[in-house]
Amino acid sequence: MTQEPDPRRKAGVIGWPVAHSLSPVIHRYWLRKYGIEGDYDLIPVSPEKAEGVIRNLTGLGYCGANVTIPHKLTALRVADRATDRARRIGAVNTLFYGDGLLIGDNSDAEGFLRNLTATGPGWSIEDGTAVVLGAGGASRAVIVALSDAGVRSIRLLNRTRERAEELQHLAPGITTVVDWEDRSSTLVGASLLVNATSLGMVGNPPLEIDLARLPTDAVVNDIVYRPLETSLLAAARSRGNRVVDGLGMLLYQACPGFRVWFGHEPEVTDELRQMVLEAAG
Repeated sequence: MTQEPDPRRKAGVIGWPVAHSLSPVIHRYWLRKYGIEGDYDLIPVSPEKAEGVIRNLTGLGYCGANVTIPHKLTALRVADRATDRARRIGAVNTLFYGDGLLIGDNSDAEGFLRNLTATGPGWSIEDGTAVVLGAGGASRAVIVALSDAGVRSIRLLNRTRERAEELQHLAPGITTVVDWEDRSSTLVGASLLVNATSLGMVGNPPLEIDLARLPTDAVVNDIVYRPLETSLLAAARSRGNRVVDGLGMLLYQACPGFRVWFGHEPEVTDELRQMVLEAAG
């Protein structure tokens, strides 16, 4: 998405609650790094006020915003126009103005794929089979990203099979739903394993999966970044698999918004990663 930045140069993140968001750390780092006059705010908005705030972003002085839980569906409904990927993923996490219209986009798919390709060299998406765990919003973005990038096949598993089946239309013809109980055996021949569930996140149960049948040249990606190295990534690393943590997805998904609001393509650096890790505790 390309758009001249609004001269007011102020964006923010809308959510409820939103105090925990790391987005201000990311965007303020880039604003300082590139010497751009602007700011990025936390915008706490209760559900009953979300529609009004989203419709009145310019009146509140914002040239756009990120959107987080629980307002992503509201943003999709309220936006004057939604991008194709936002409609397919079924949620909006980035709002910006174009031709006088409020446009809703979803940058999670781009963030996932850029993180994967930046830190997982040697993996050929065109020839690979991906195993994706989970059927929530993150999983939708992962499936759309893999499908658009040309992955050969996707094996999709979720603790509730029906929810996984609801996502097959996102990548028709290449997505096969597998029972959760078969998550270890379905790793045979896979070139990529993605955990898009909350299992393994701080405060949640671990992801119980046996990696014995996963090829050692496969890449393992956990979208969780608290902790940065989950038990899944530790187990994969110990057997020689290349691993990709979830922090990069958070950083790369922020790039499209910054680009369209502030008119500069930002860089994800080691310094930024360290700052965000420190802010996350």
